[in-house]
Amino acid sequence: QVQLVESGGGLVQAGGSLRLSCAASGRTLSSRDMGWLRQAPGNERELVAGIRWSDGSTYYADSVKGRFTVSRDNSENTVYLQMNSLKPEDTAVYRCAASKLYSSDYSRIKNYDYWGQGTQVTVSS
Repeated sequence: QVQLVESGGGLVQAGGSLRLSCAASGRTLSSRDMGWLRQAPGNERELVAGIRWSDGSTYYADSVKGRFTVSRDNSENTVYLQMNSLKPEDTAVYRCAASKLYSSDYSRIKNYDYWGQGTQVTVSS
């Protein structure tokens, strides 16, 4: 079982930056893909970023490519999402997610089995 707790959300003006953090329980984070998903009211969930456990490869949705950066610190059991050049359309609840052990499909939502409660990100125009 994995427990995930996000932090770092808030209100920011368009063009600004935020850094989200996800603290994970357990000692198996290094063997799990980690991802960040978001969902705005009326919208479907979107996988915005993922990072593969085996080699650190990253995935980004087209909507955030070049603006968001996902990273992980396995020694601290923490995953980060650096969000730059934020836009009003980035407004959503952002949730951290973890896959089962030794997963192999980090770019797809169905890959992720464990979810945090989420943190609100609001970007004003």
